[in-house]
Amino acid sequence: MFQRFTRAAMLSGLTLALLVPPLAAQDDTVIRAHGYSFYGDLSYPPDFTHFNYVNPDAPKGGAISLSAQGTFDSMNPFTRLGRAGALSSSMYESLLETAEPMGGGMVPADAYGEYYGLLAHTVEYPPTKEWVIFHLRPEARFSDGTPLTAHDVVFSHNLFIEQGLPSYSQAVSQRVLSAEALDDHTVRFTFADGISRRSLIDQVGSTPVFSKAWYEETGARLDESRMEISPGSGPYVLDEFEVNRSITYRRDPNYWGADLPNNVGRHNFDEIRIEYFADGAAAFEGFKSGIYTFRAENNSRQWATGYDFPAIERGFVVRNELPSGLPPTPTGFVFNLGREKFQDPRVREAISLAFNFEWTNETLQYGLFKPRASYTQGTRLQADGPPEGLELALLESLGDLVPPAMLTEPARVPHLSSAERLADRGNIRRARALLEEAGWTVDDAGALRNAAGEQMVIEIPVSSAGSATMDSIVETYTQNLGLLGIDAQFQRIDAAQHTDRRRNRDYDMIFDQYGAFMDTGTGLNQRYGSETAEFSLFNPAGLASPLVDAIIEASLNADSPETRDAALMALDRALRQELIMVPAWYNDTVWVAYWDVFKHPETIPPFSTGELDFWWYDAERAAELRAAGALR
Repeated sequence: MFQRFTRAAMLSGLTLALLVPPLAAQDDTVIRAHGYSFYGDLSYPPDFTHFNYVNPDAPKGGAISLSAQGTFDSMNPFTRLGRAGALSSSMYESLLETAEPMGGGMVPADAYGEYYGLLAHTVEYPPTKEWVIFHLRPEARFSDGTPLTAHDVVFSHNLFIEQGLPSYSQAVSQRVLSAEALDDHTVRFTFADGISRRSLIDQVGSTPVFSKAWYEETGARLDESRMEISPGSGPYVLDEFEVNRSITYRRDPNYWGADLPNNVGRHNFDEIRIEYFADGAAAFEGFKSGIYTFRAENNSRQWATGYDFPAIERGFVVRNELPSGLPPTPTGFVFNLGREKFQDPRVREAISLAFNFEWTNETLQYGLFKPRASYTQGTRLQADGPPEGLELALLESLGDLVPPAMLTEPARVPHLSSAERLADRGNIRRARALLEEAGWTVDDAGALRNAAGEQMVIEIPVSSAGSATMDSIVETYTQNLGLLGIDAQFQRIDAAQHTDRRRNRDYDMIFDQYGAFMDTGTGLNQRYGSETAEFSLFNPAGLASPLVDAIIEASLNADSPETRDAALMALDRALRQELIMVPAWYNDTVWVAYWDVFKHPETIPPFSTGELDFWWYDAERAAELRAAGALR
């Protein structure tokens, strides 16, 4: 179920930031505020008492439990090594609050790209954004009771630069020249000249803050796999874990920030527990028997046919579809562009044509999904017809980087296939013609070979912790690839090996995802840019496109919301033109099922379902279910 939490990953570094009015008139050239964004005003005033979507009177108590699949061998989520335990980054806070501590969405969840002070009560910066100063809350504490200071902030920033993921370290070190503790509660960051001001203040403001003393005393490293954790400052602490079985987090009764306006009506459960299962089938059986109590469903077969067990029939389990205002995560079969055989876009298009979405959706997914075309599906940034206006002007300004067809034709959309049979004959014929144009021909034995006589082989690793439905989808896709003469190998491997192969880009194609976007930011470079394409974990195709780089740069330097949006629409158009993945499907709602012991606000905000953030426990209903023998 934690796959959907990766939607939150798209928010990191991609900000809508607004210039906010000063809180004080000490210096009219410096902006001082209780939060940060880039254009316009903050939605919540300095004296706000709580976010609009929460229940400020929500009771505290009870427990919620969820599932995870596979294994974990580390509680350090900030390294490439090992498989980190679910929600293991949730105990750490940042200067500005940008995402829910237990994952799932934005904070606030009703205002995109606005960031309010968490560890910091005030942020100040000049209109040019050459630097930023954060004023920390003196009461901030780590869970071991030690003060959290500006020195911890500087230490954490430098730790990520020295030992963090290479794509992050390289990007941030080039943009942030220095971090300096001016005193125990004041920290200043200075930014490089001649670069976009985007994703600078919010980048340093969203970096997790660690205890400098703990790292120095233990000698621990950020880039190592380990079960020992440093104390965090967040509302939850690690209570206990049993490797590959369960992880339990408990609400910290001494949490320093419990009474902040940001936190009113939030963090309501006393306990959040993660139960691990070997695969999707075992996880679903665990939910049916009440081993865990909340499930976000991503298996269409399960959603269509599996929810007919006694607890549903007796009204003990709620099944619901919740709205979502976020674009769906761009998932699909991603090409490893480091493989020579995928360098020719005609080859990638031919391989795409072998995927039959319509048959797959109707036969294996009960017709519950829609075909995804865009990286910003369903938003104002989705490219549809031919470019016009500001978008066309931008593309024309990029000269030869832009294929002529992009200037006159509608944005690329997935091909249509017949739902009547797996192999669409027309698409197979088109694919064969494209492959022949690209120098690949079928020999007398039916094998697709290049001019050197080498047969095309495509390995697609799939995690054994996944669903049987996904196995069927990959297997039927490889059958169609076989009709083209491709030796397509569906490899079912254990979850740990799958993680390792993904990290090391040891695959031809892989079912994976990119980050959707609703705004610009330097995070776009980590996901789609050439600078870190060789090693970025967020760029599984290894895309390195001068056209995409130029459009990202244009979005970062946009002088108005209109020109920014035009650049982002052009980015969507260009990414679709690049054919870095065979797009899969999407659902415009979130499927959830839960034992009827929880309540939530009547209106769910657009940017989070919030089950771990602003839902609460219904003790009276829980007692009824226990009395009925439904729950332990």
